[in-house]
Amino acid sequence: MTVRGYVFDAYGTLFDVHSVVEAGRAVTRDPAALSATWRQKQLEYTWLRALMGRYEDFGAVTEAALRWTLRRLELKAGEADVRRLMEAYHSLACFPEVRPALERLAGRPRAILSNGSPAMLEAAVRSSGLGRHLEHVLSVDAVKTYKPAPQVYALGPRALSLPASELLFVSSNAWDVAGAKAFGYRVAWCNRQDAPAEELGLSADVIVTSLAELPL
Repeated sequence: MTVRGYVFDAYGTLFDVHSVVEAGRAVTRDPAALSATWRQKQLEYTWLRALMGRYEDFGAVTEAALRWTLRRLELKAGEADVRRLMEAYHSLACFPEVRPALERLAGRPRAILSNGSPAMLEAAVRSSGLGRHLEHVLSVDAVKTYKPAPQVYALGPRALSLPASELLFVSSNAWDVAGAKAFGYRVAWCNRQDAPAEELGLSADVIVTSLAELPL
């Protein structure tokens, strides 16, 4: 596979969304359940808002999903707890292999293409120190909808001035893999959890368990 550039999903691929578990310990004895429920509702709200044509940026969506989760799990949490959990989302930990993997791919453009708002992505890239390894940080805010809408995936080829067929889109989210493949990217699925593929008739070109295994 000849790859002329790389486009990465951010949340769950570069940044570990479940690193908010530590912050969650202040409000629950089961922070893993809090994190998992929060993440699922966050994604559901992006899909619902895209379908309804009622876009709000990812920060607002993430906070709304958090507030719903706190109610759903019947957790007693005040505004200070909400602020602390949201701040944790602005400084998510990277997966261990991310920095060396991005360094290994240097020489071809490397971009993030994410549901994240510009402010959230700026905070995450800054706190992780990944900025020097990225040529572009692209947010769905430019088109005011969410993945897997085709106009979101179109941001990558436009920014990199390369056709999608010559770019490798990298995501750990199986639904995102399907969306990018449907648009026309070559796609690498970073399947860290040995999850099943989505039943959507679309398959990744490459399946890896770590970003260190991405093809050059």
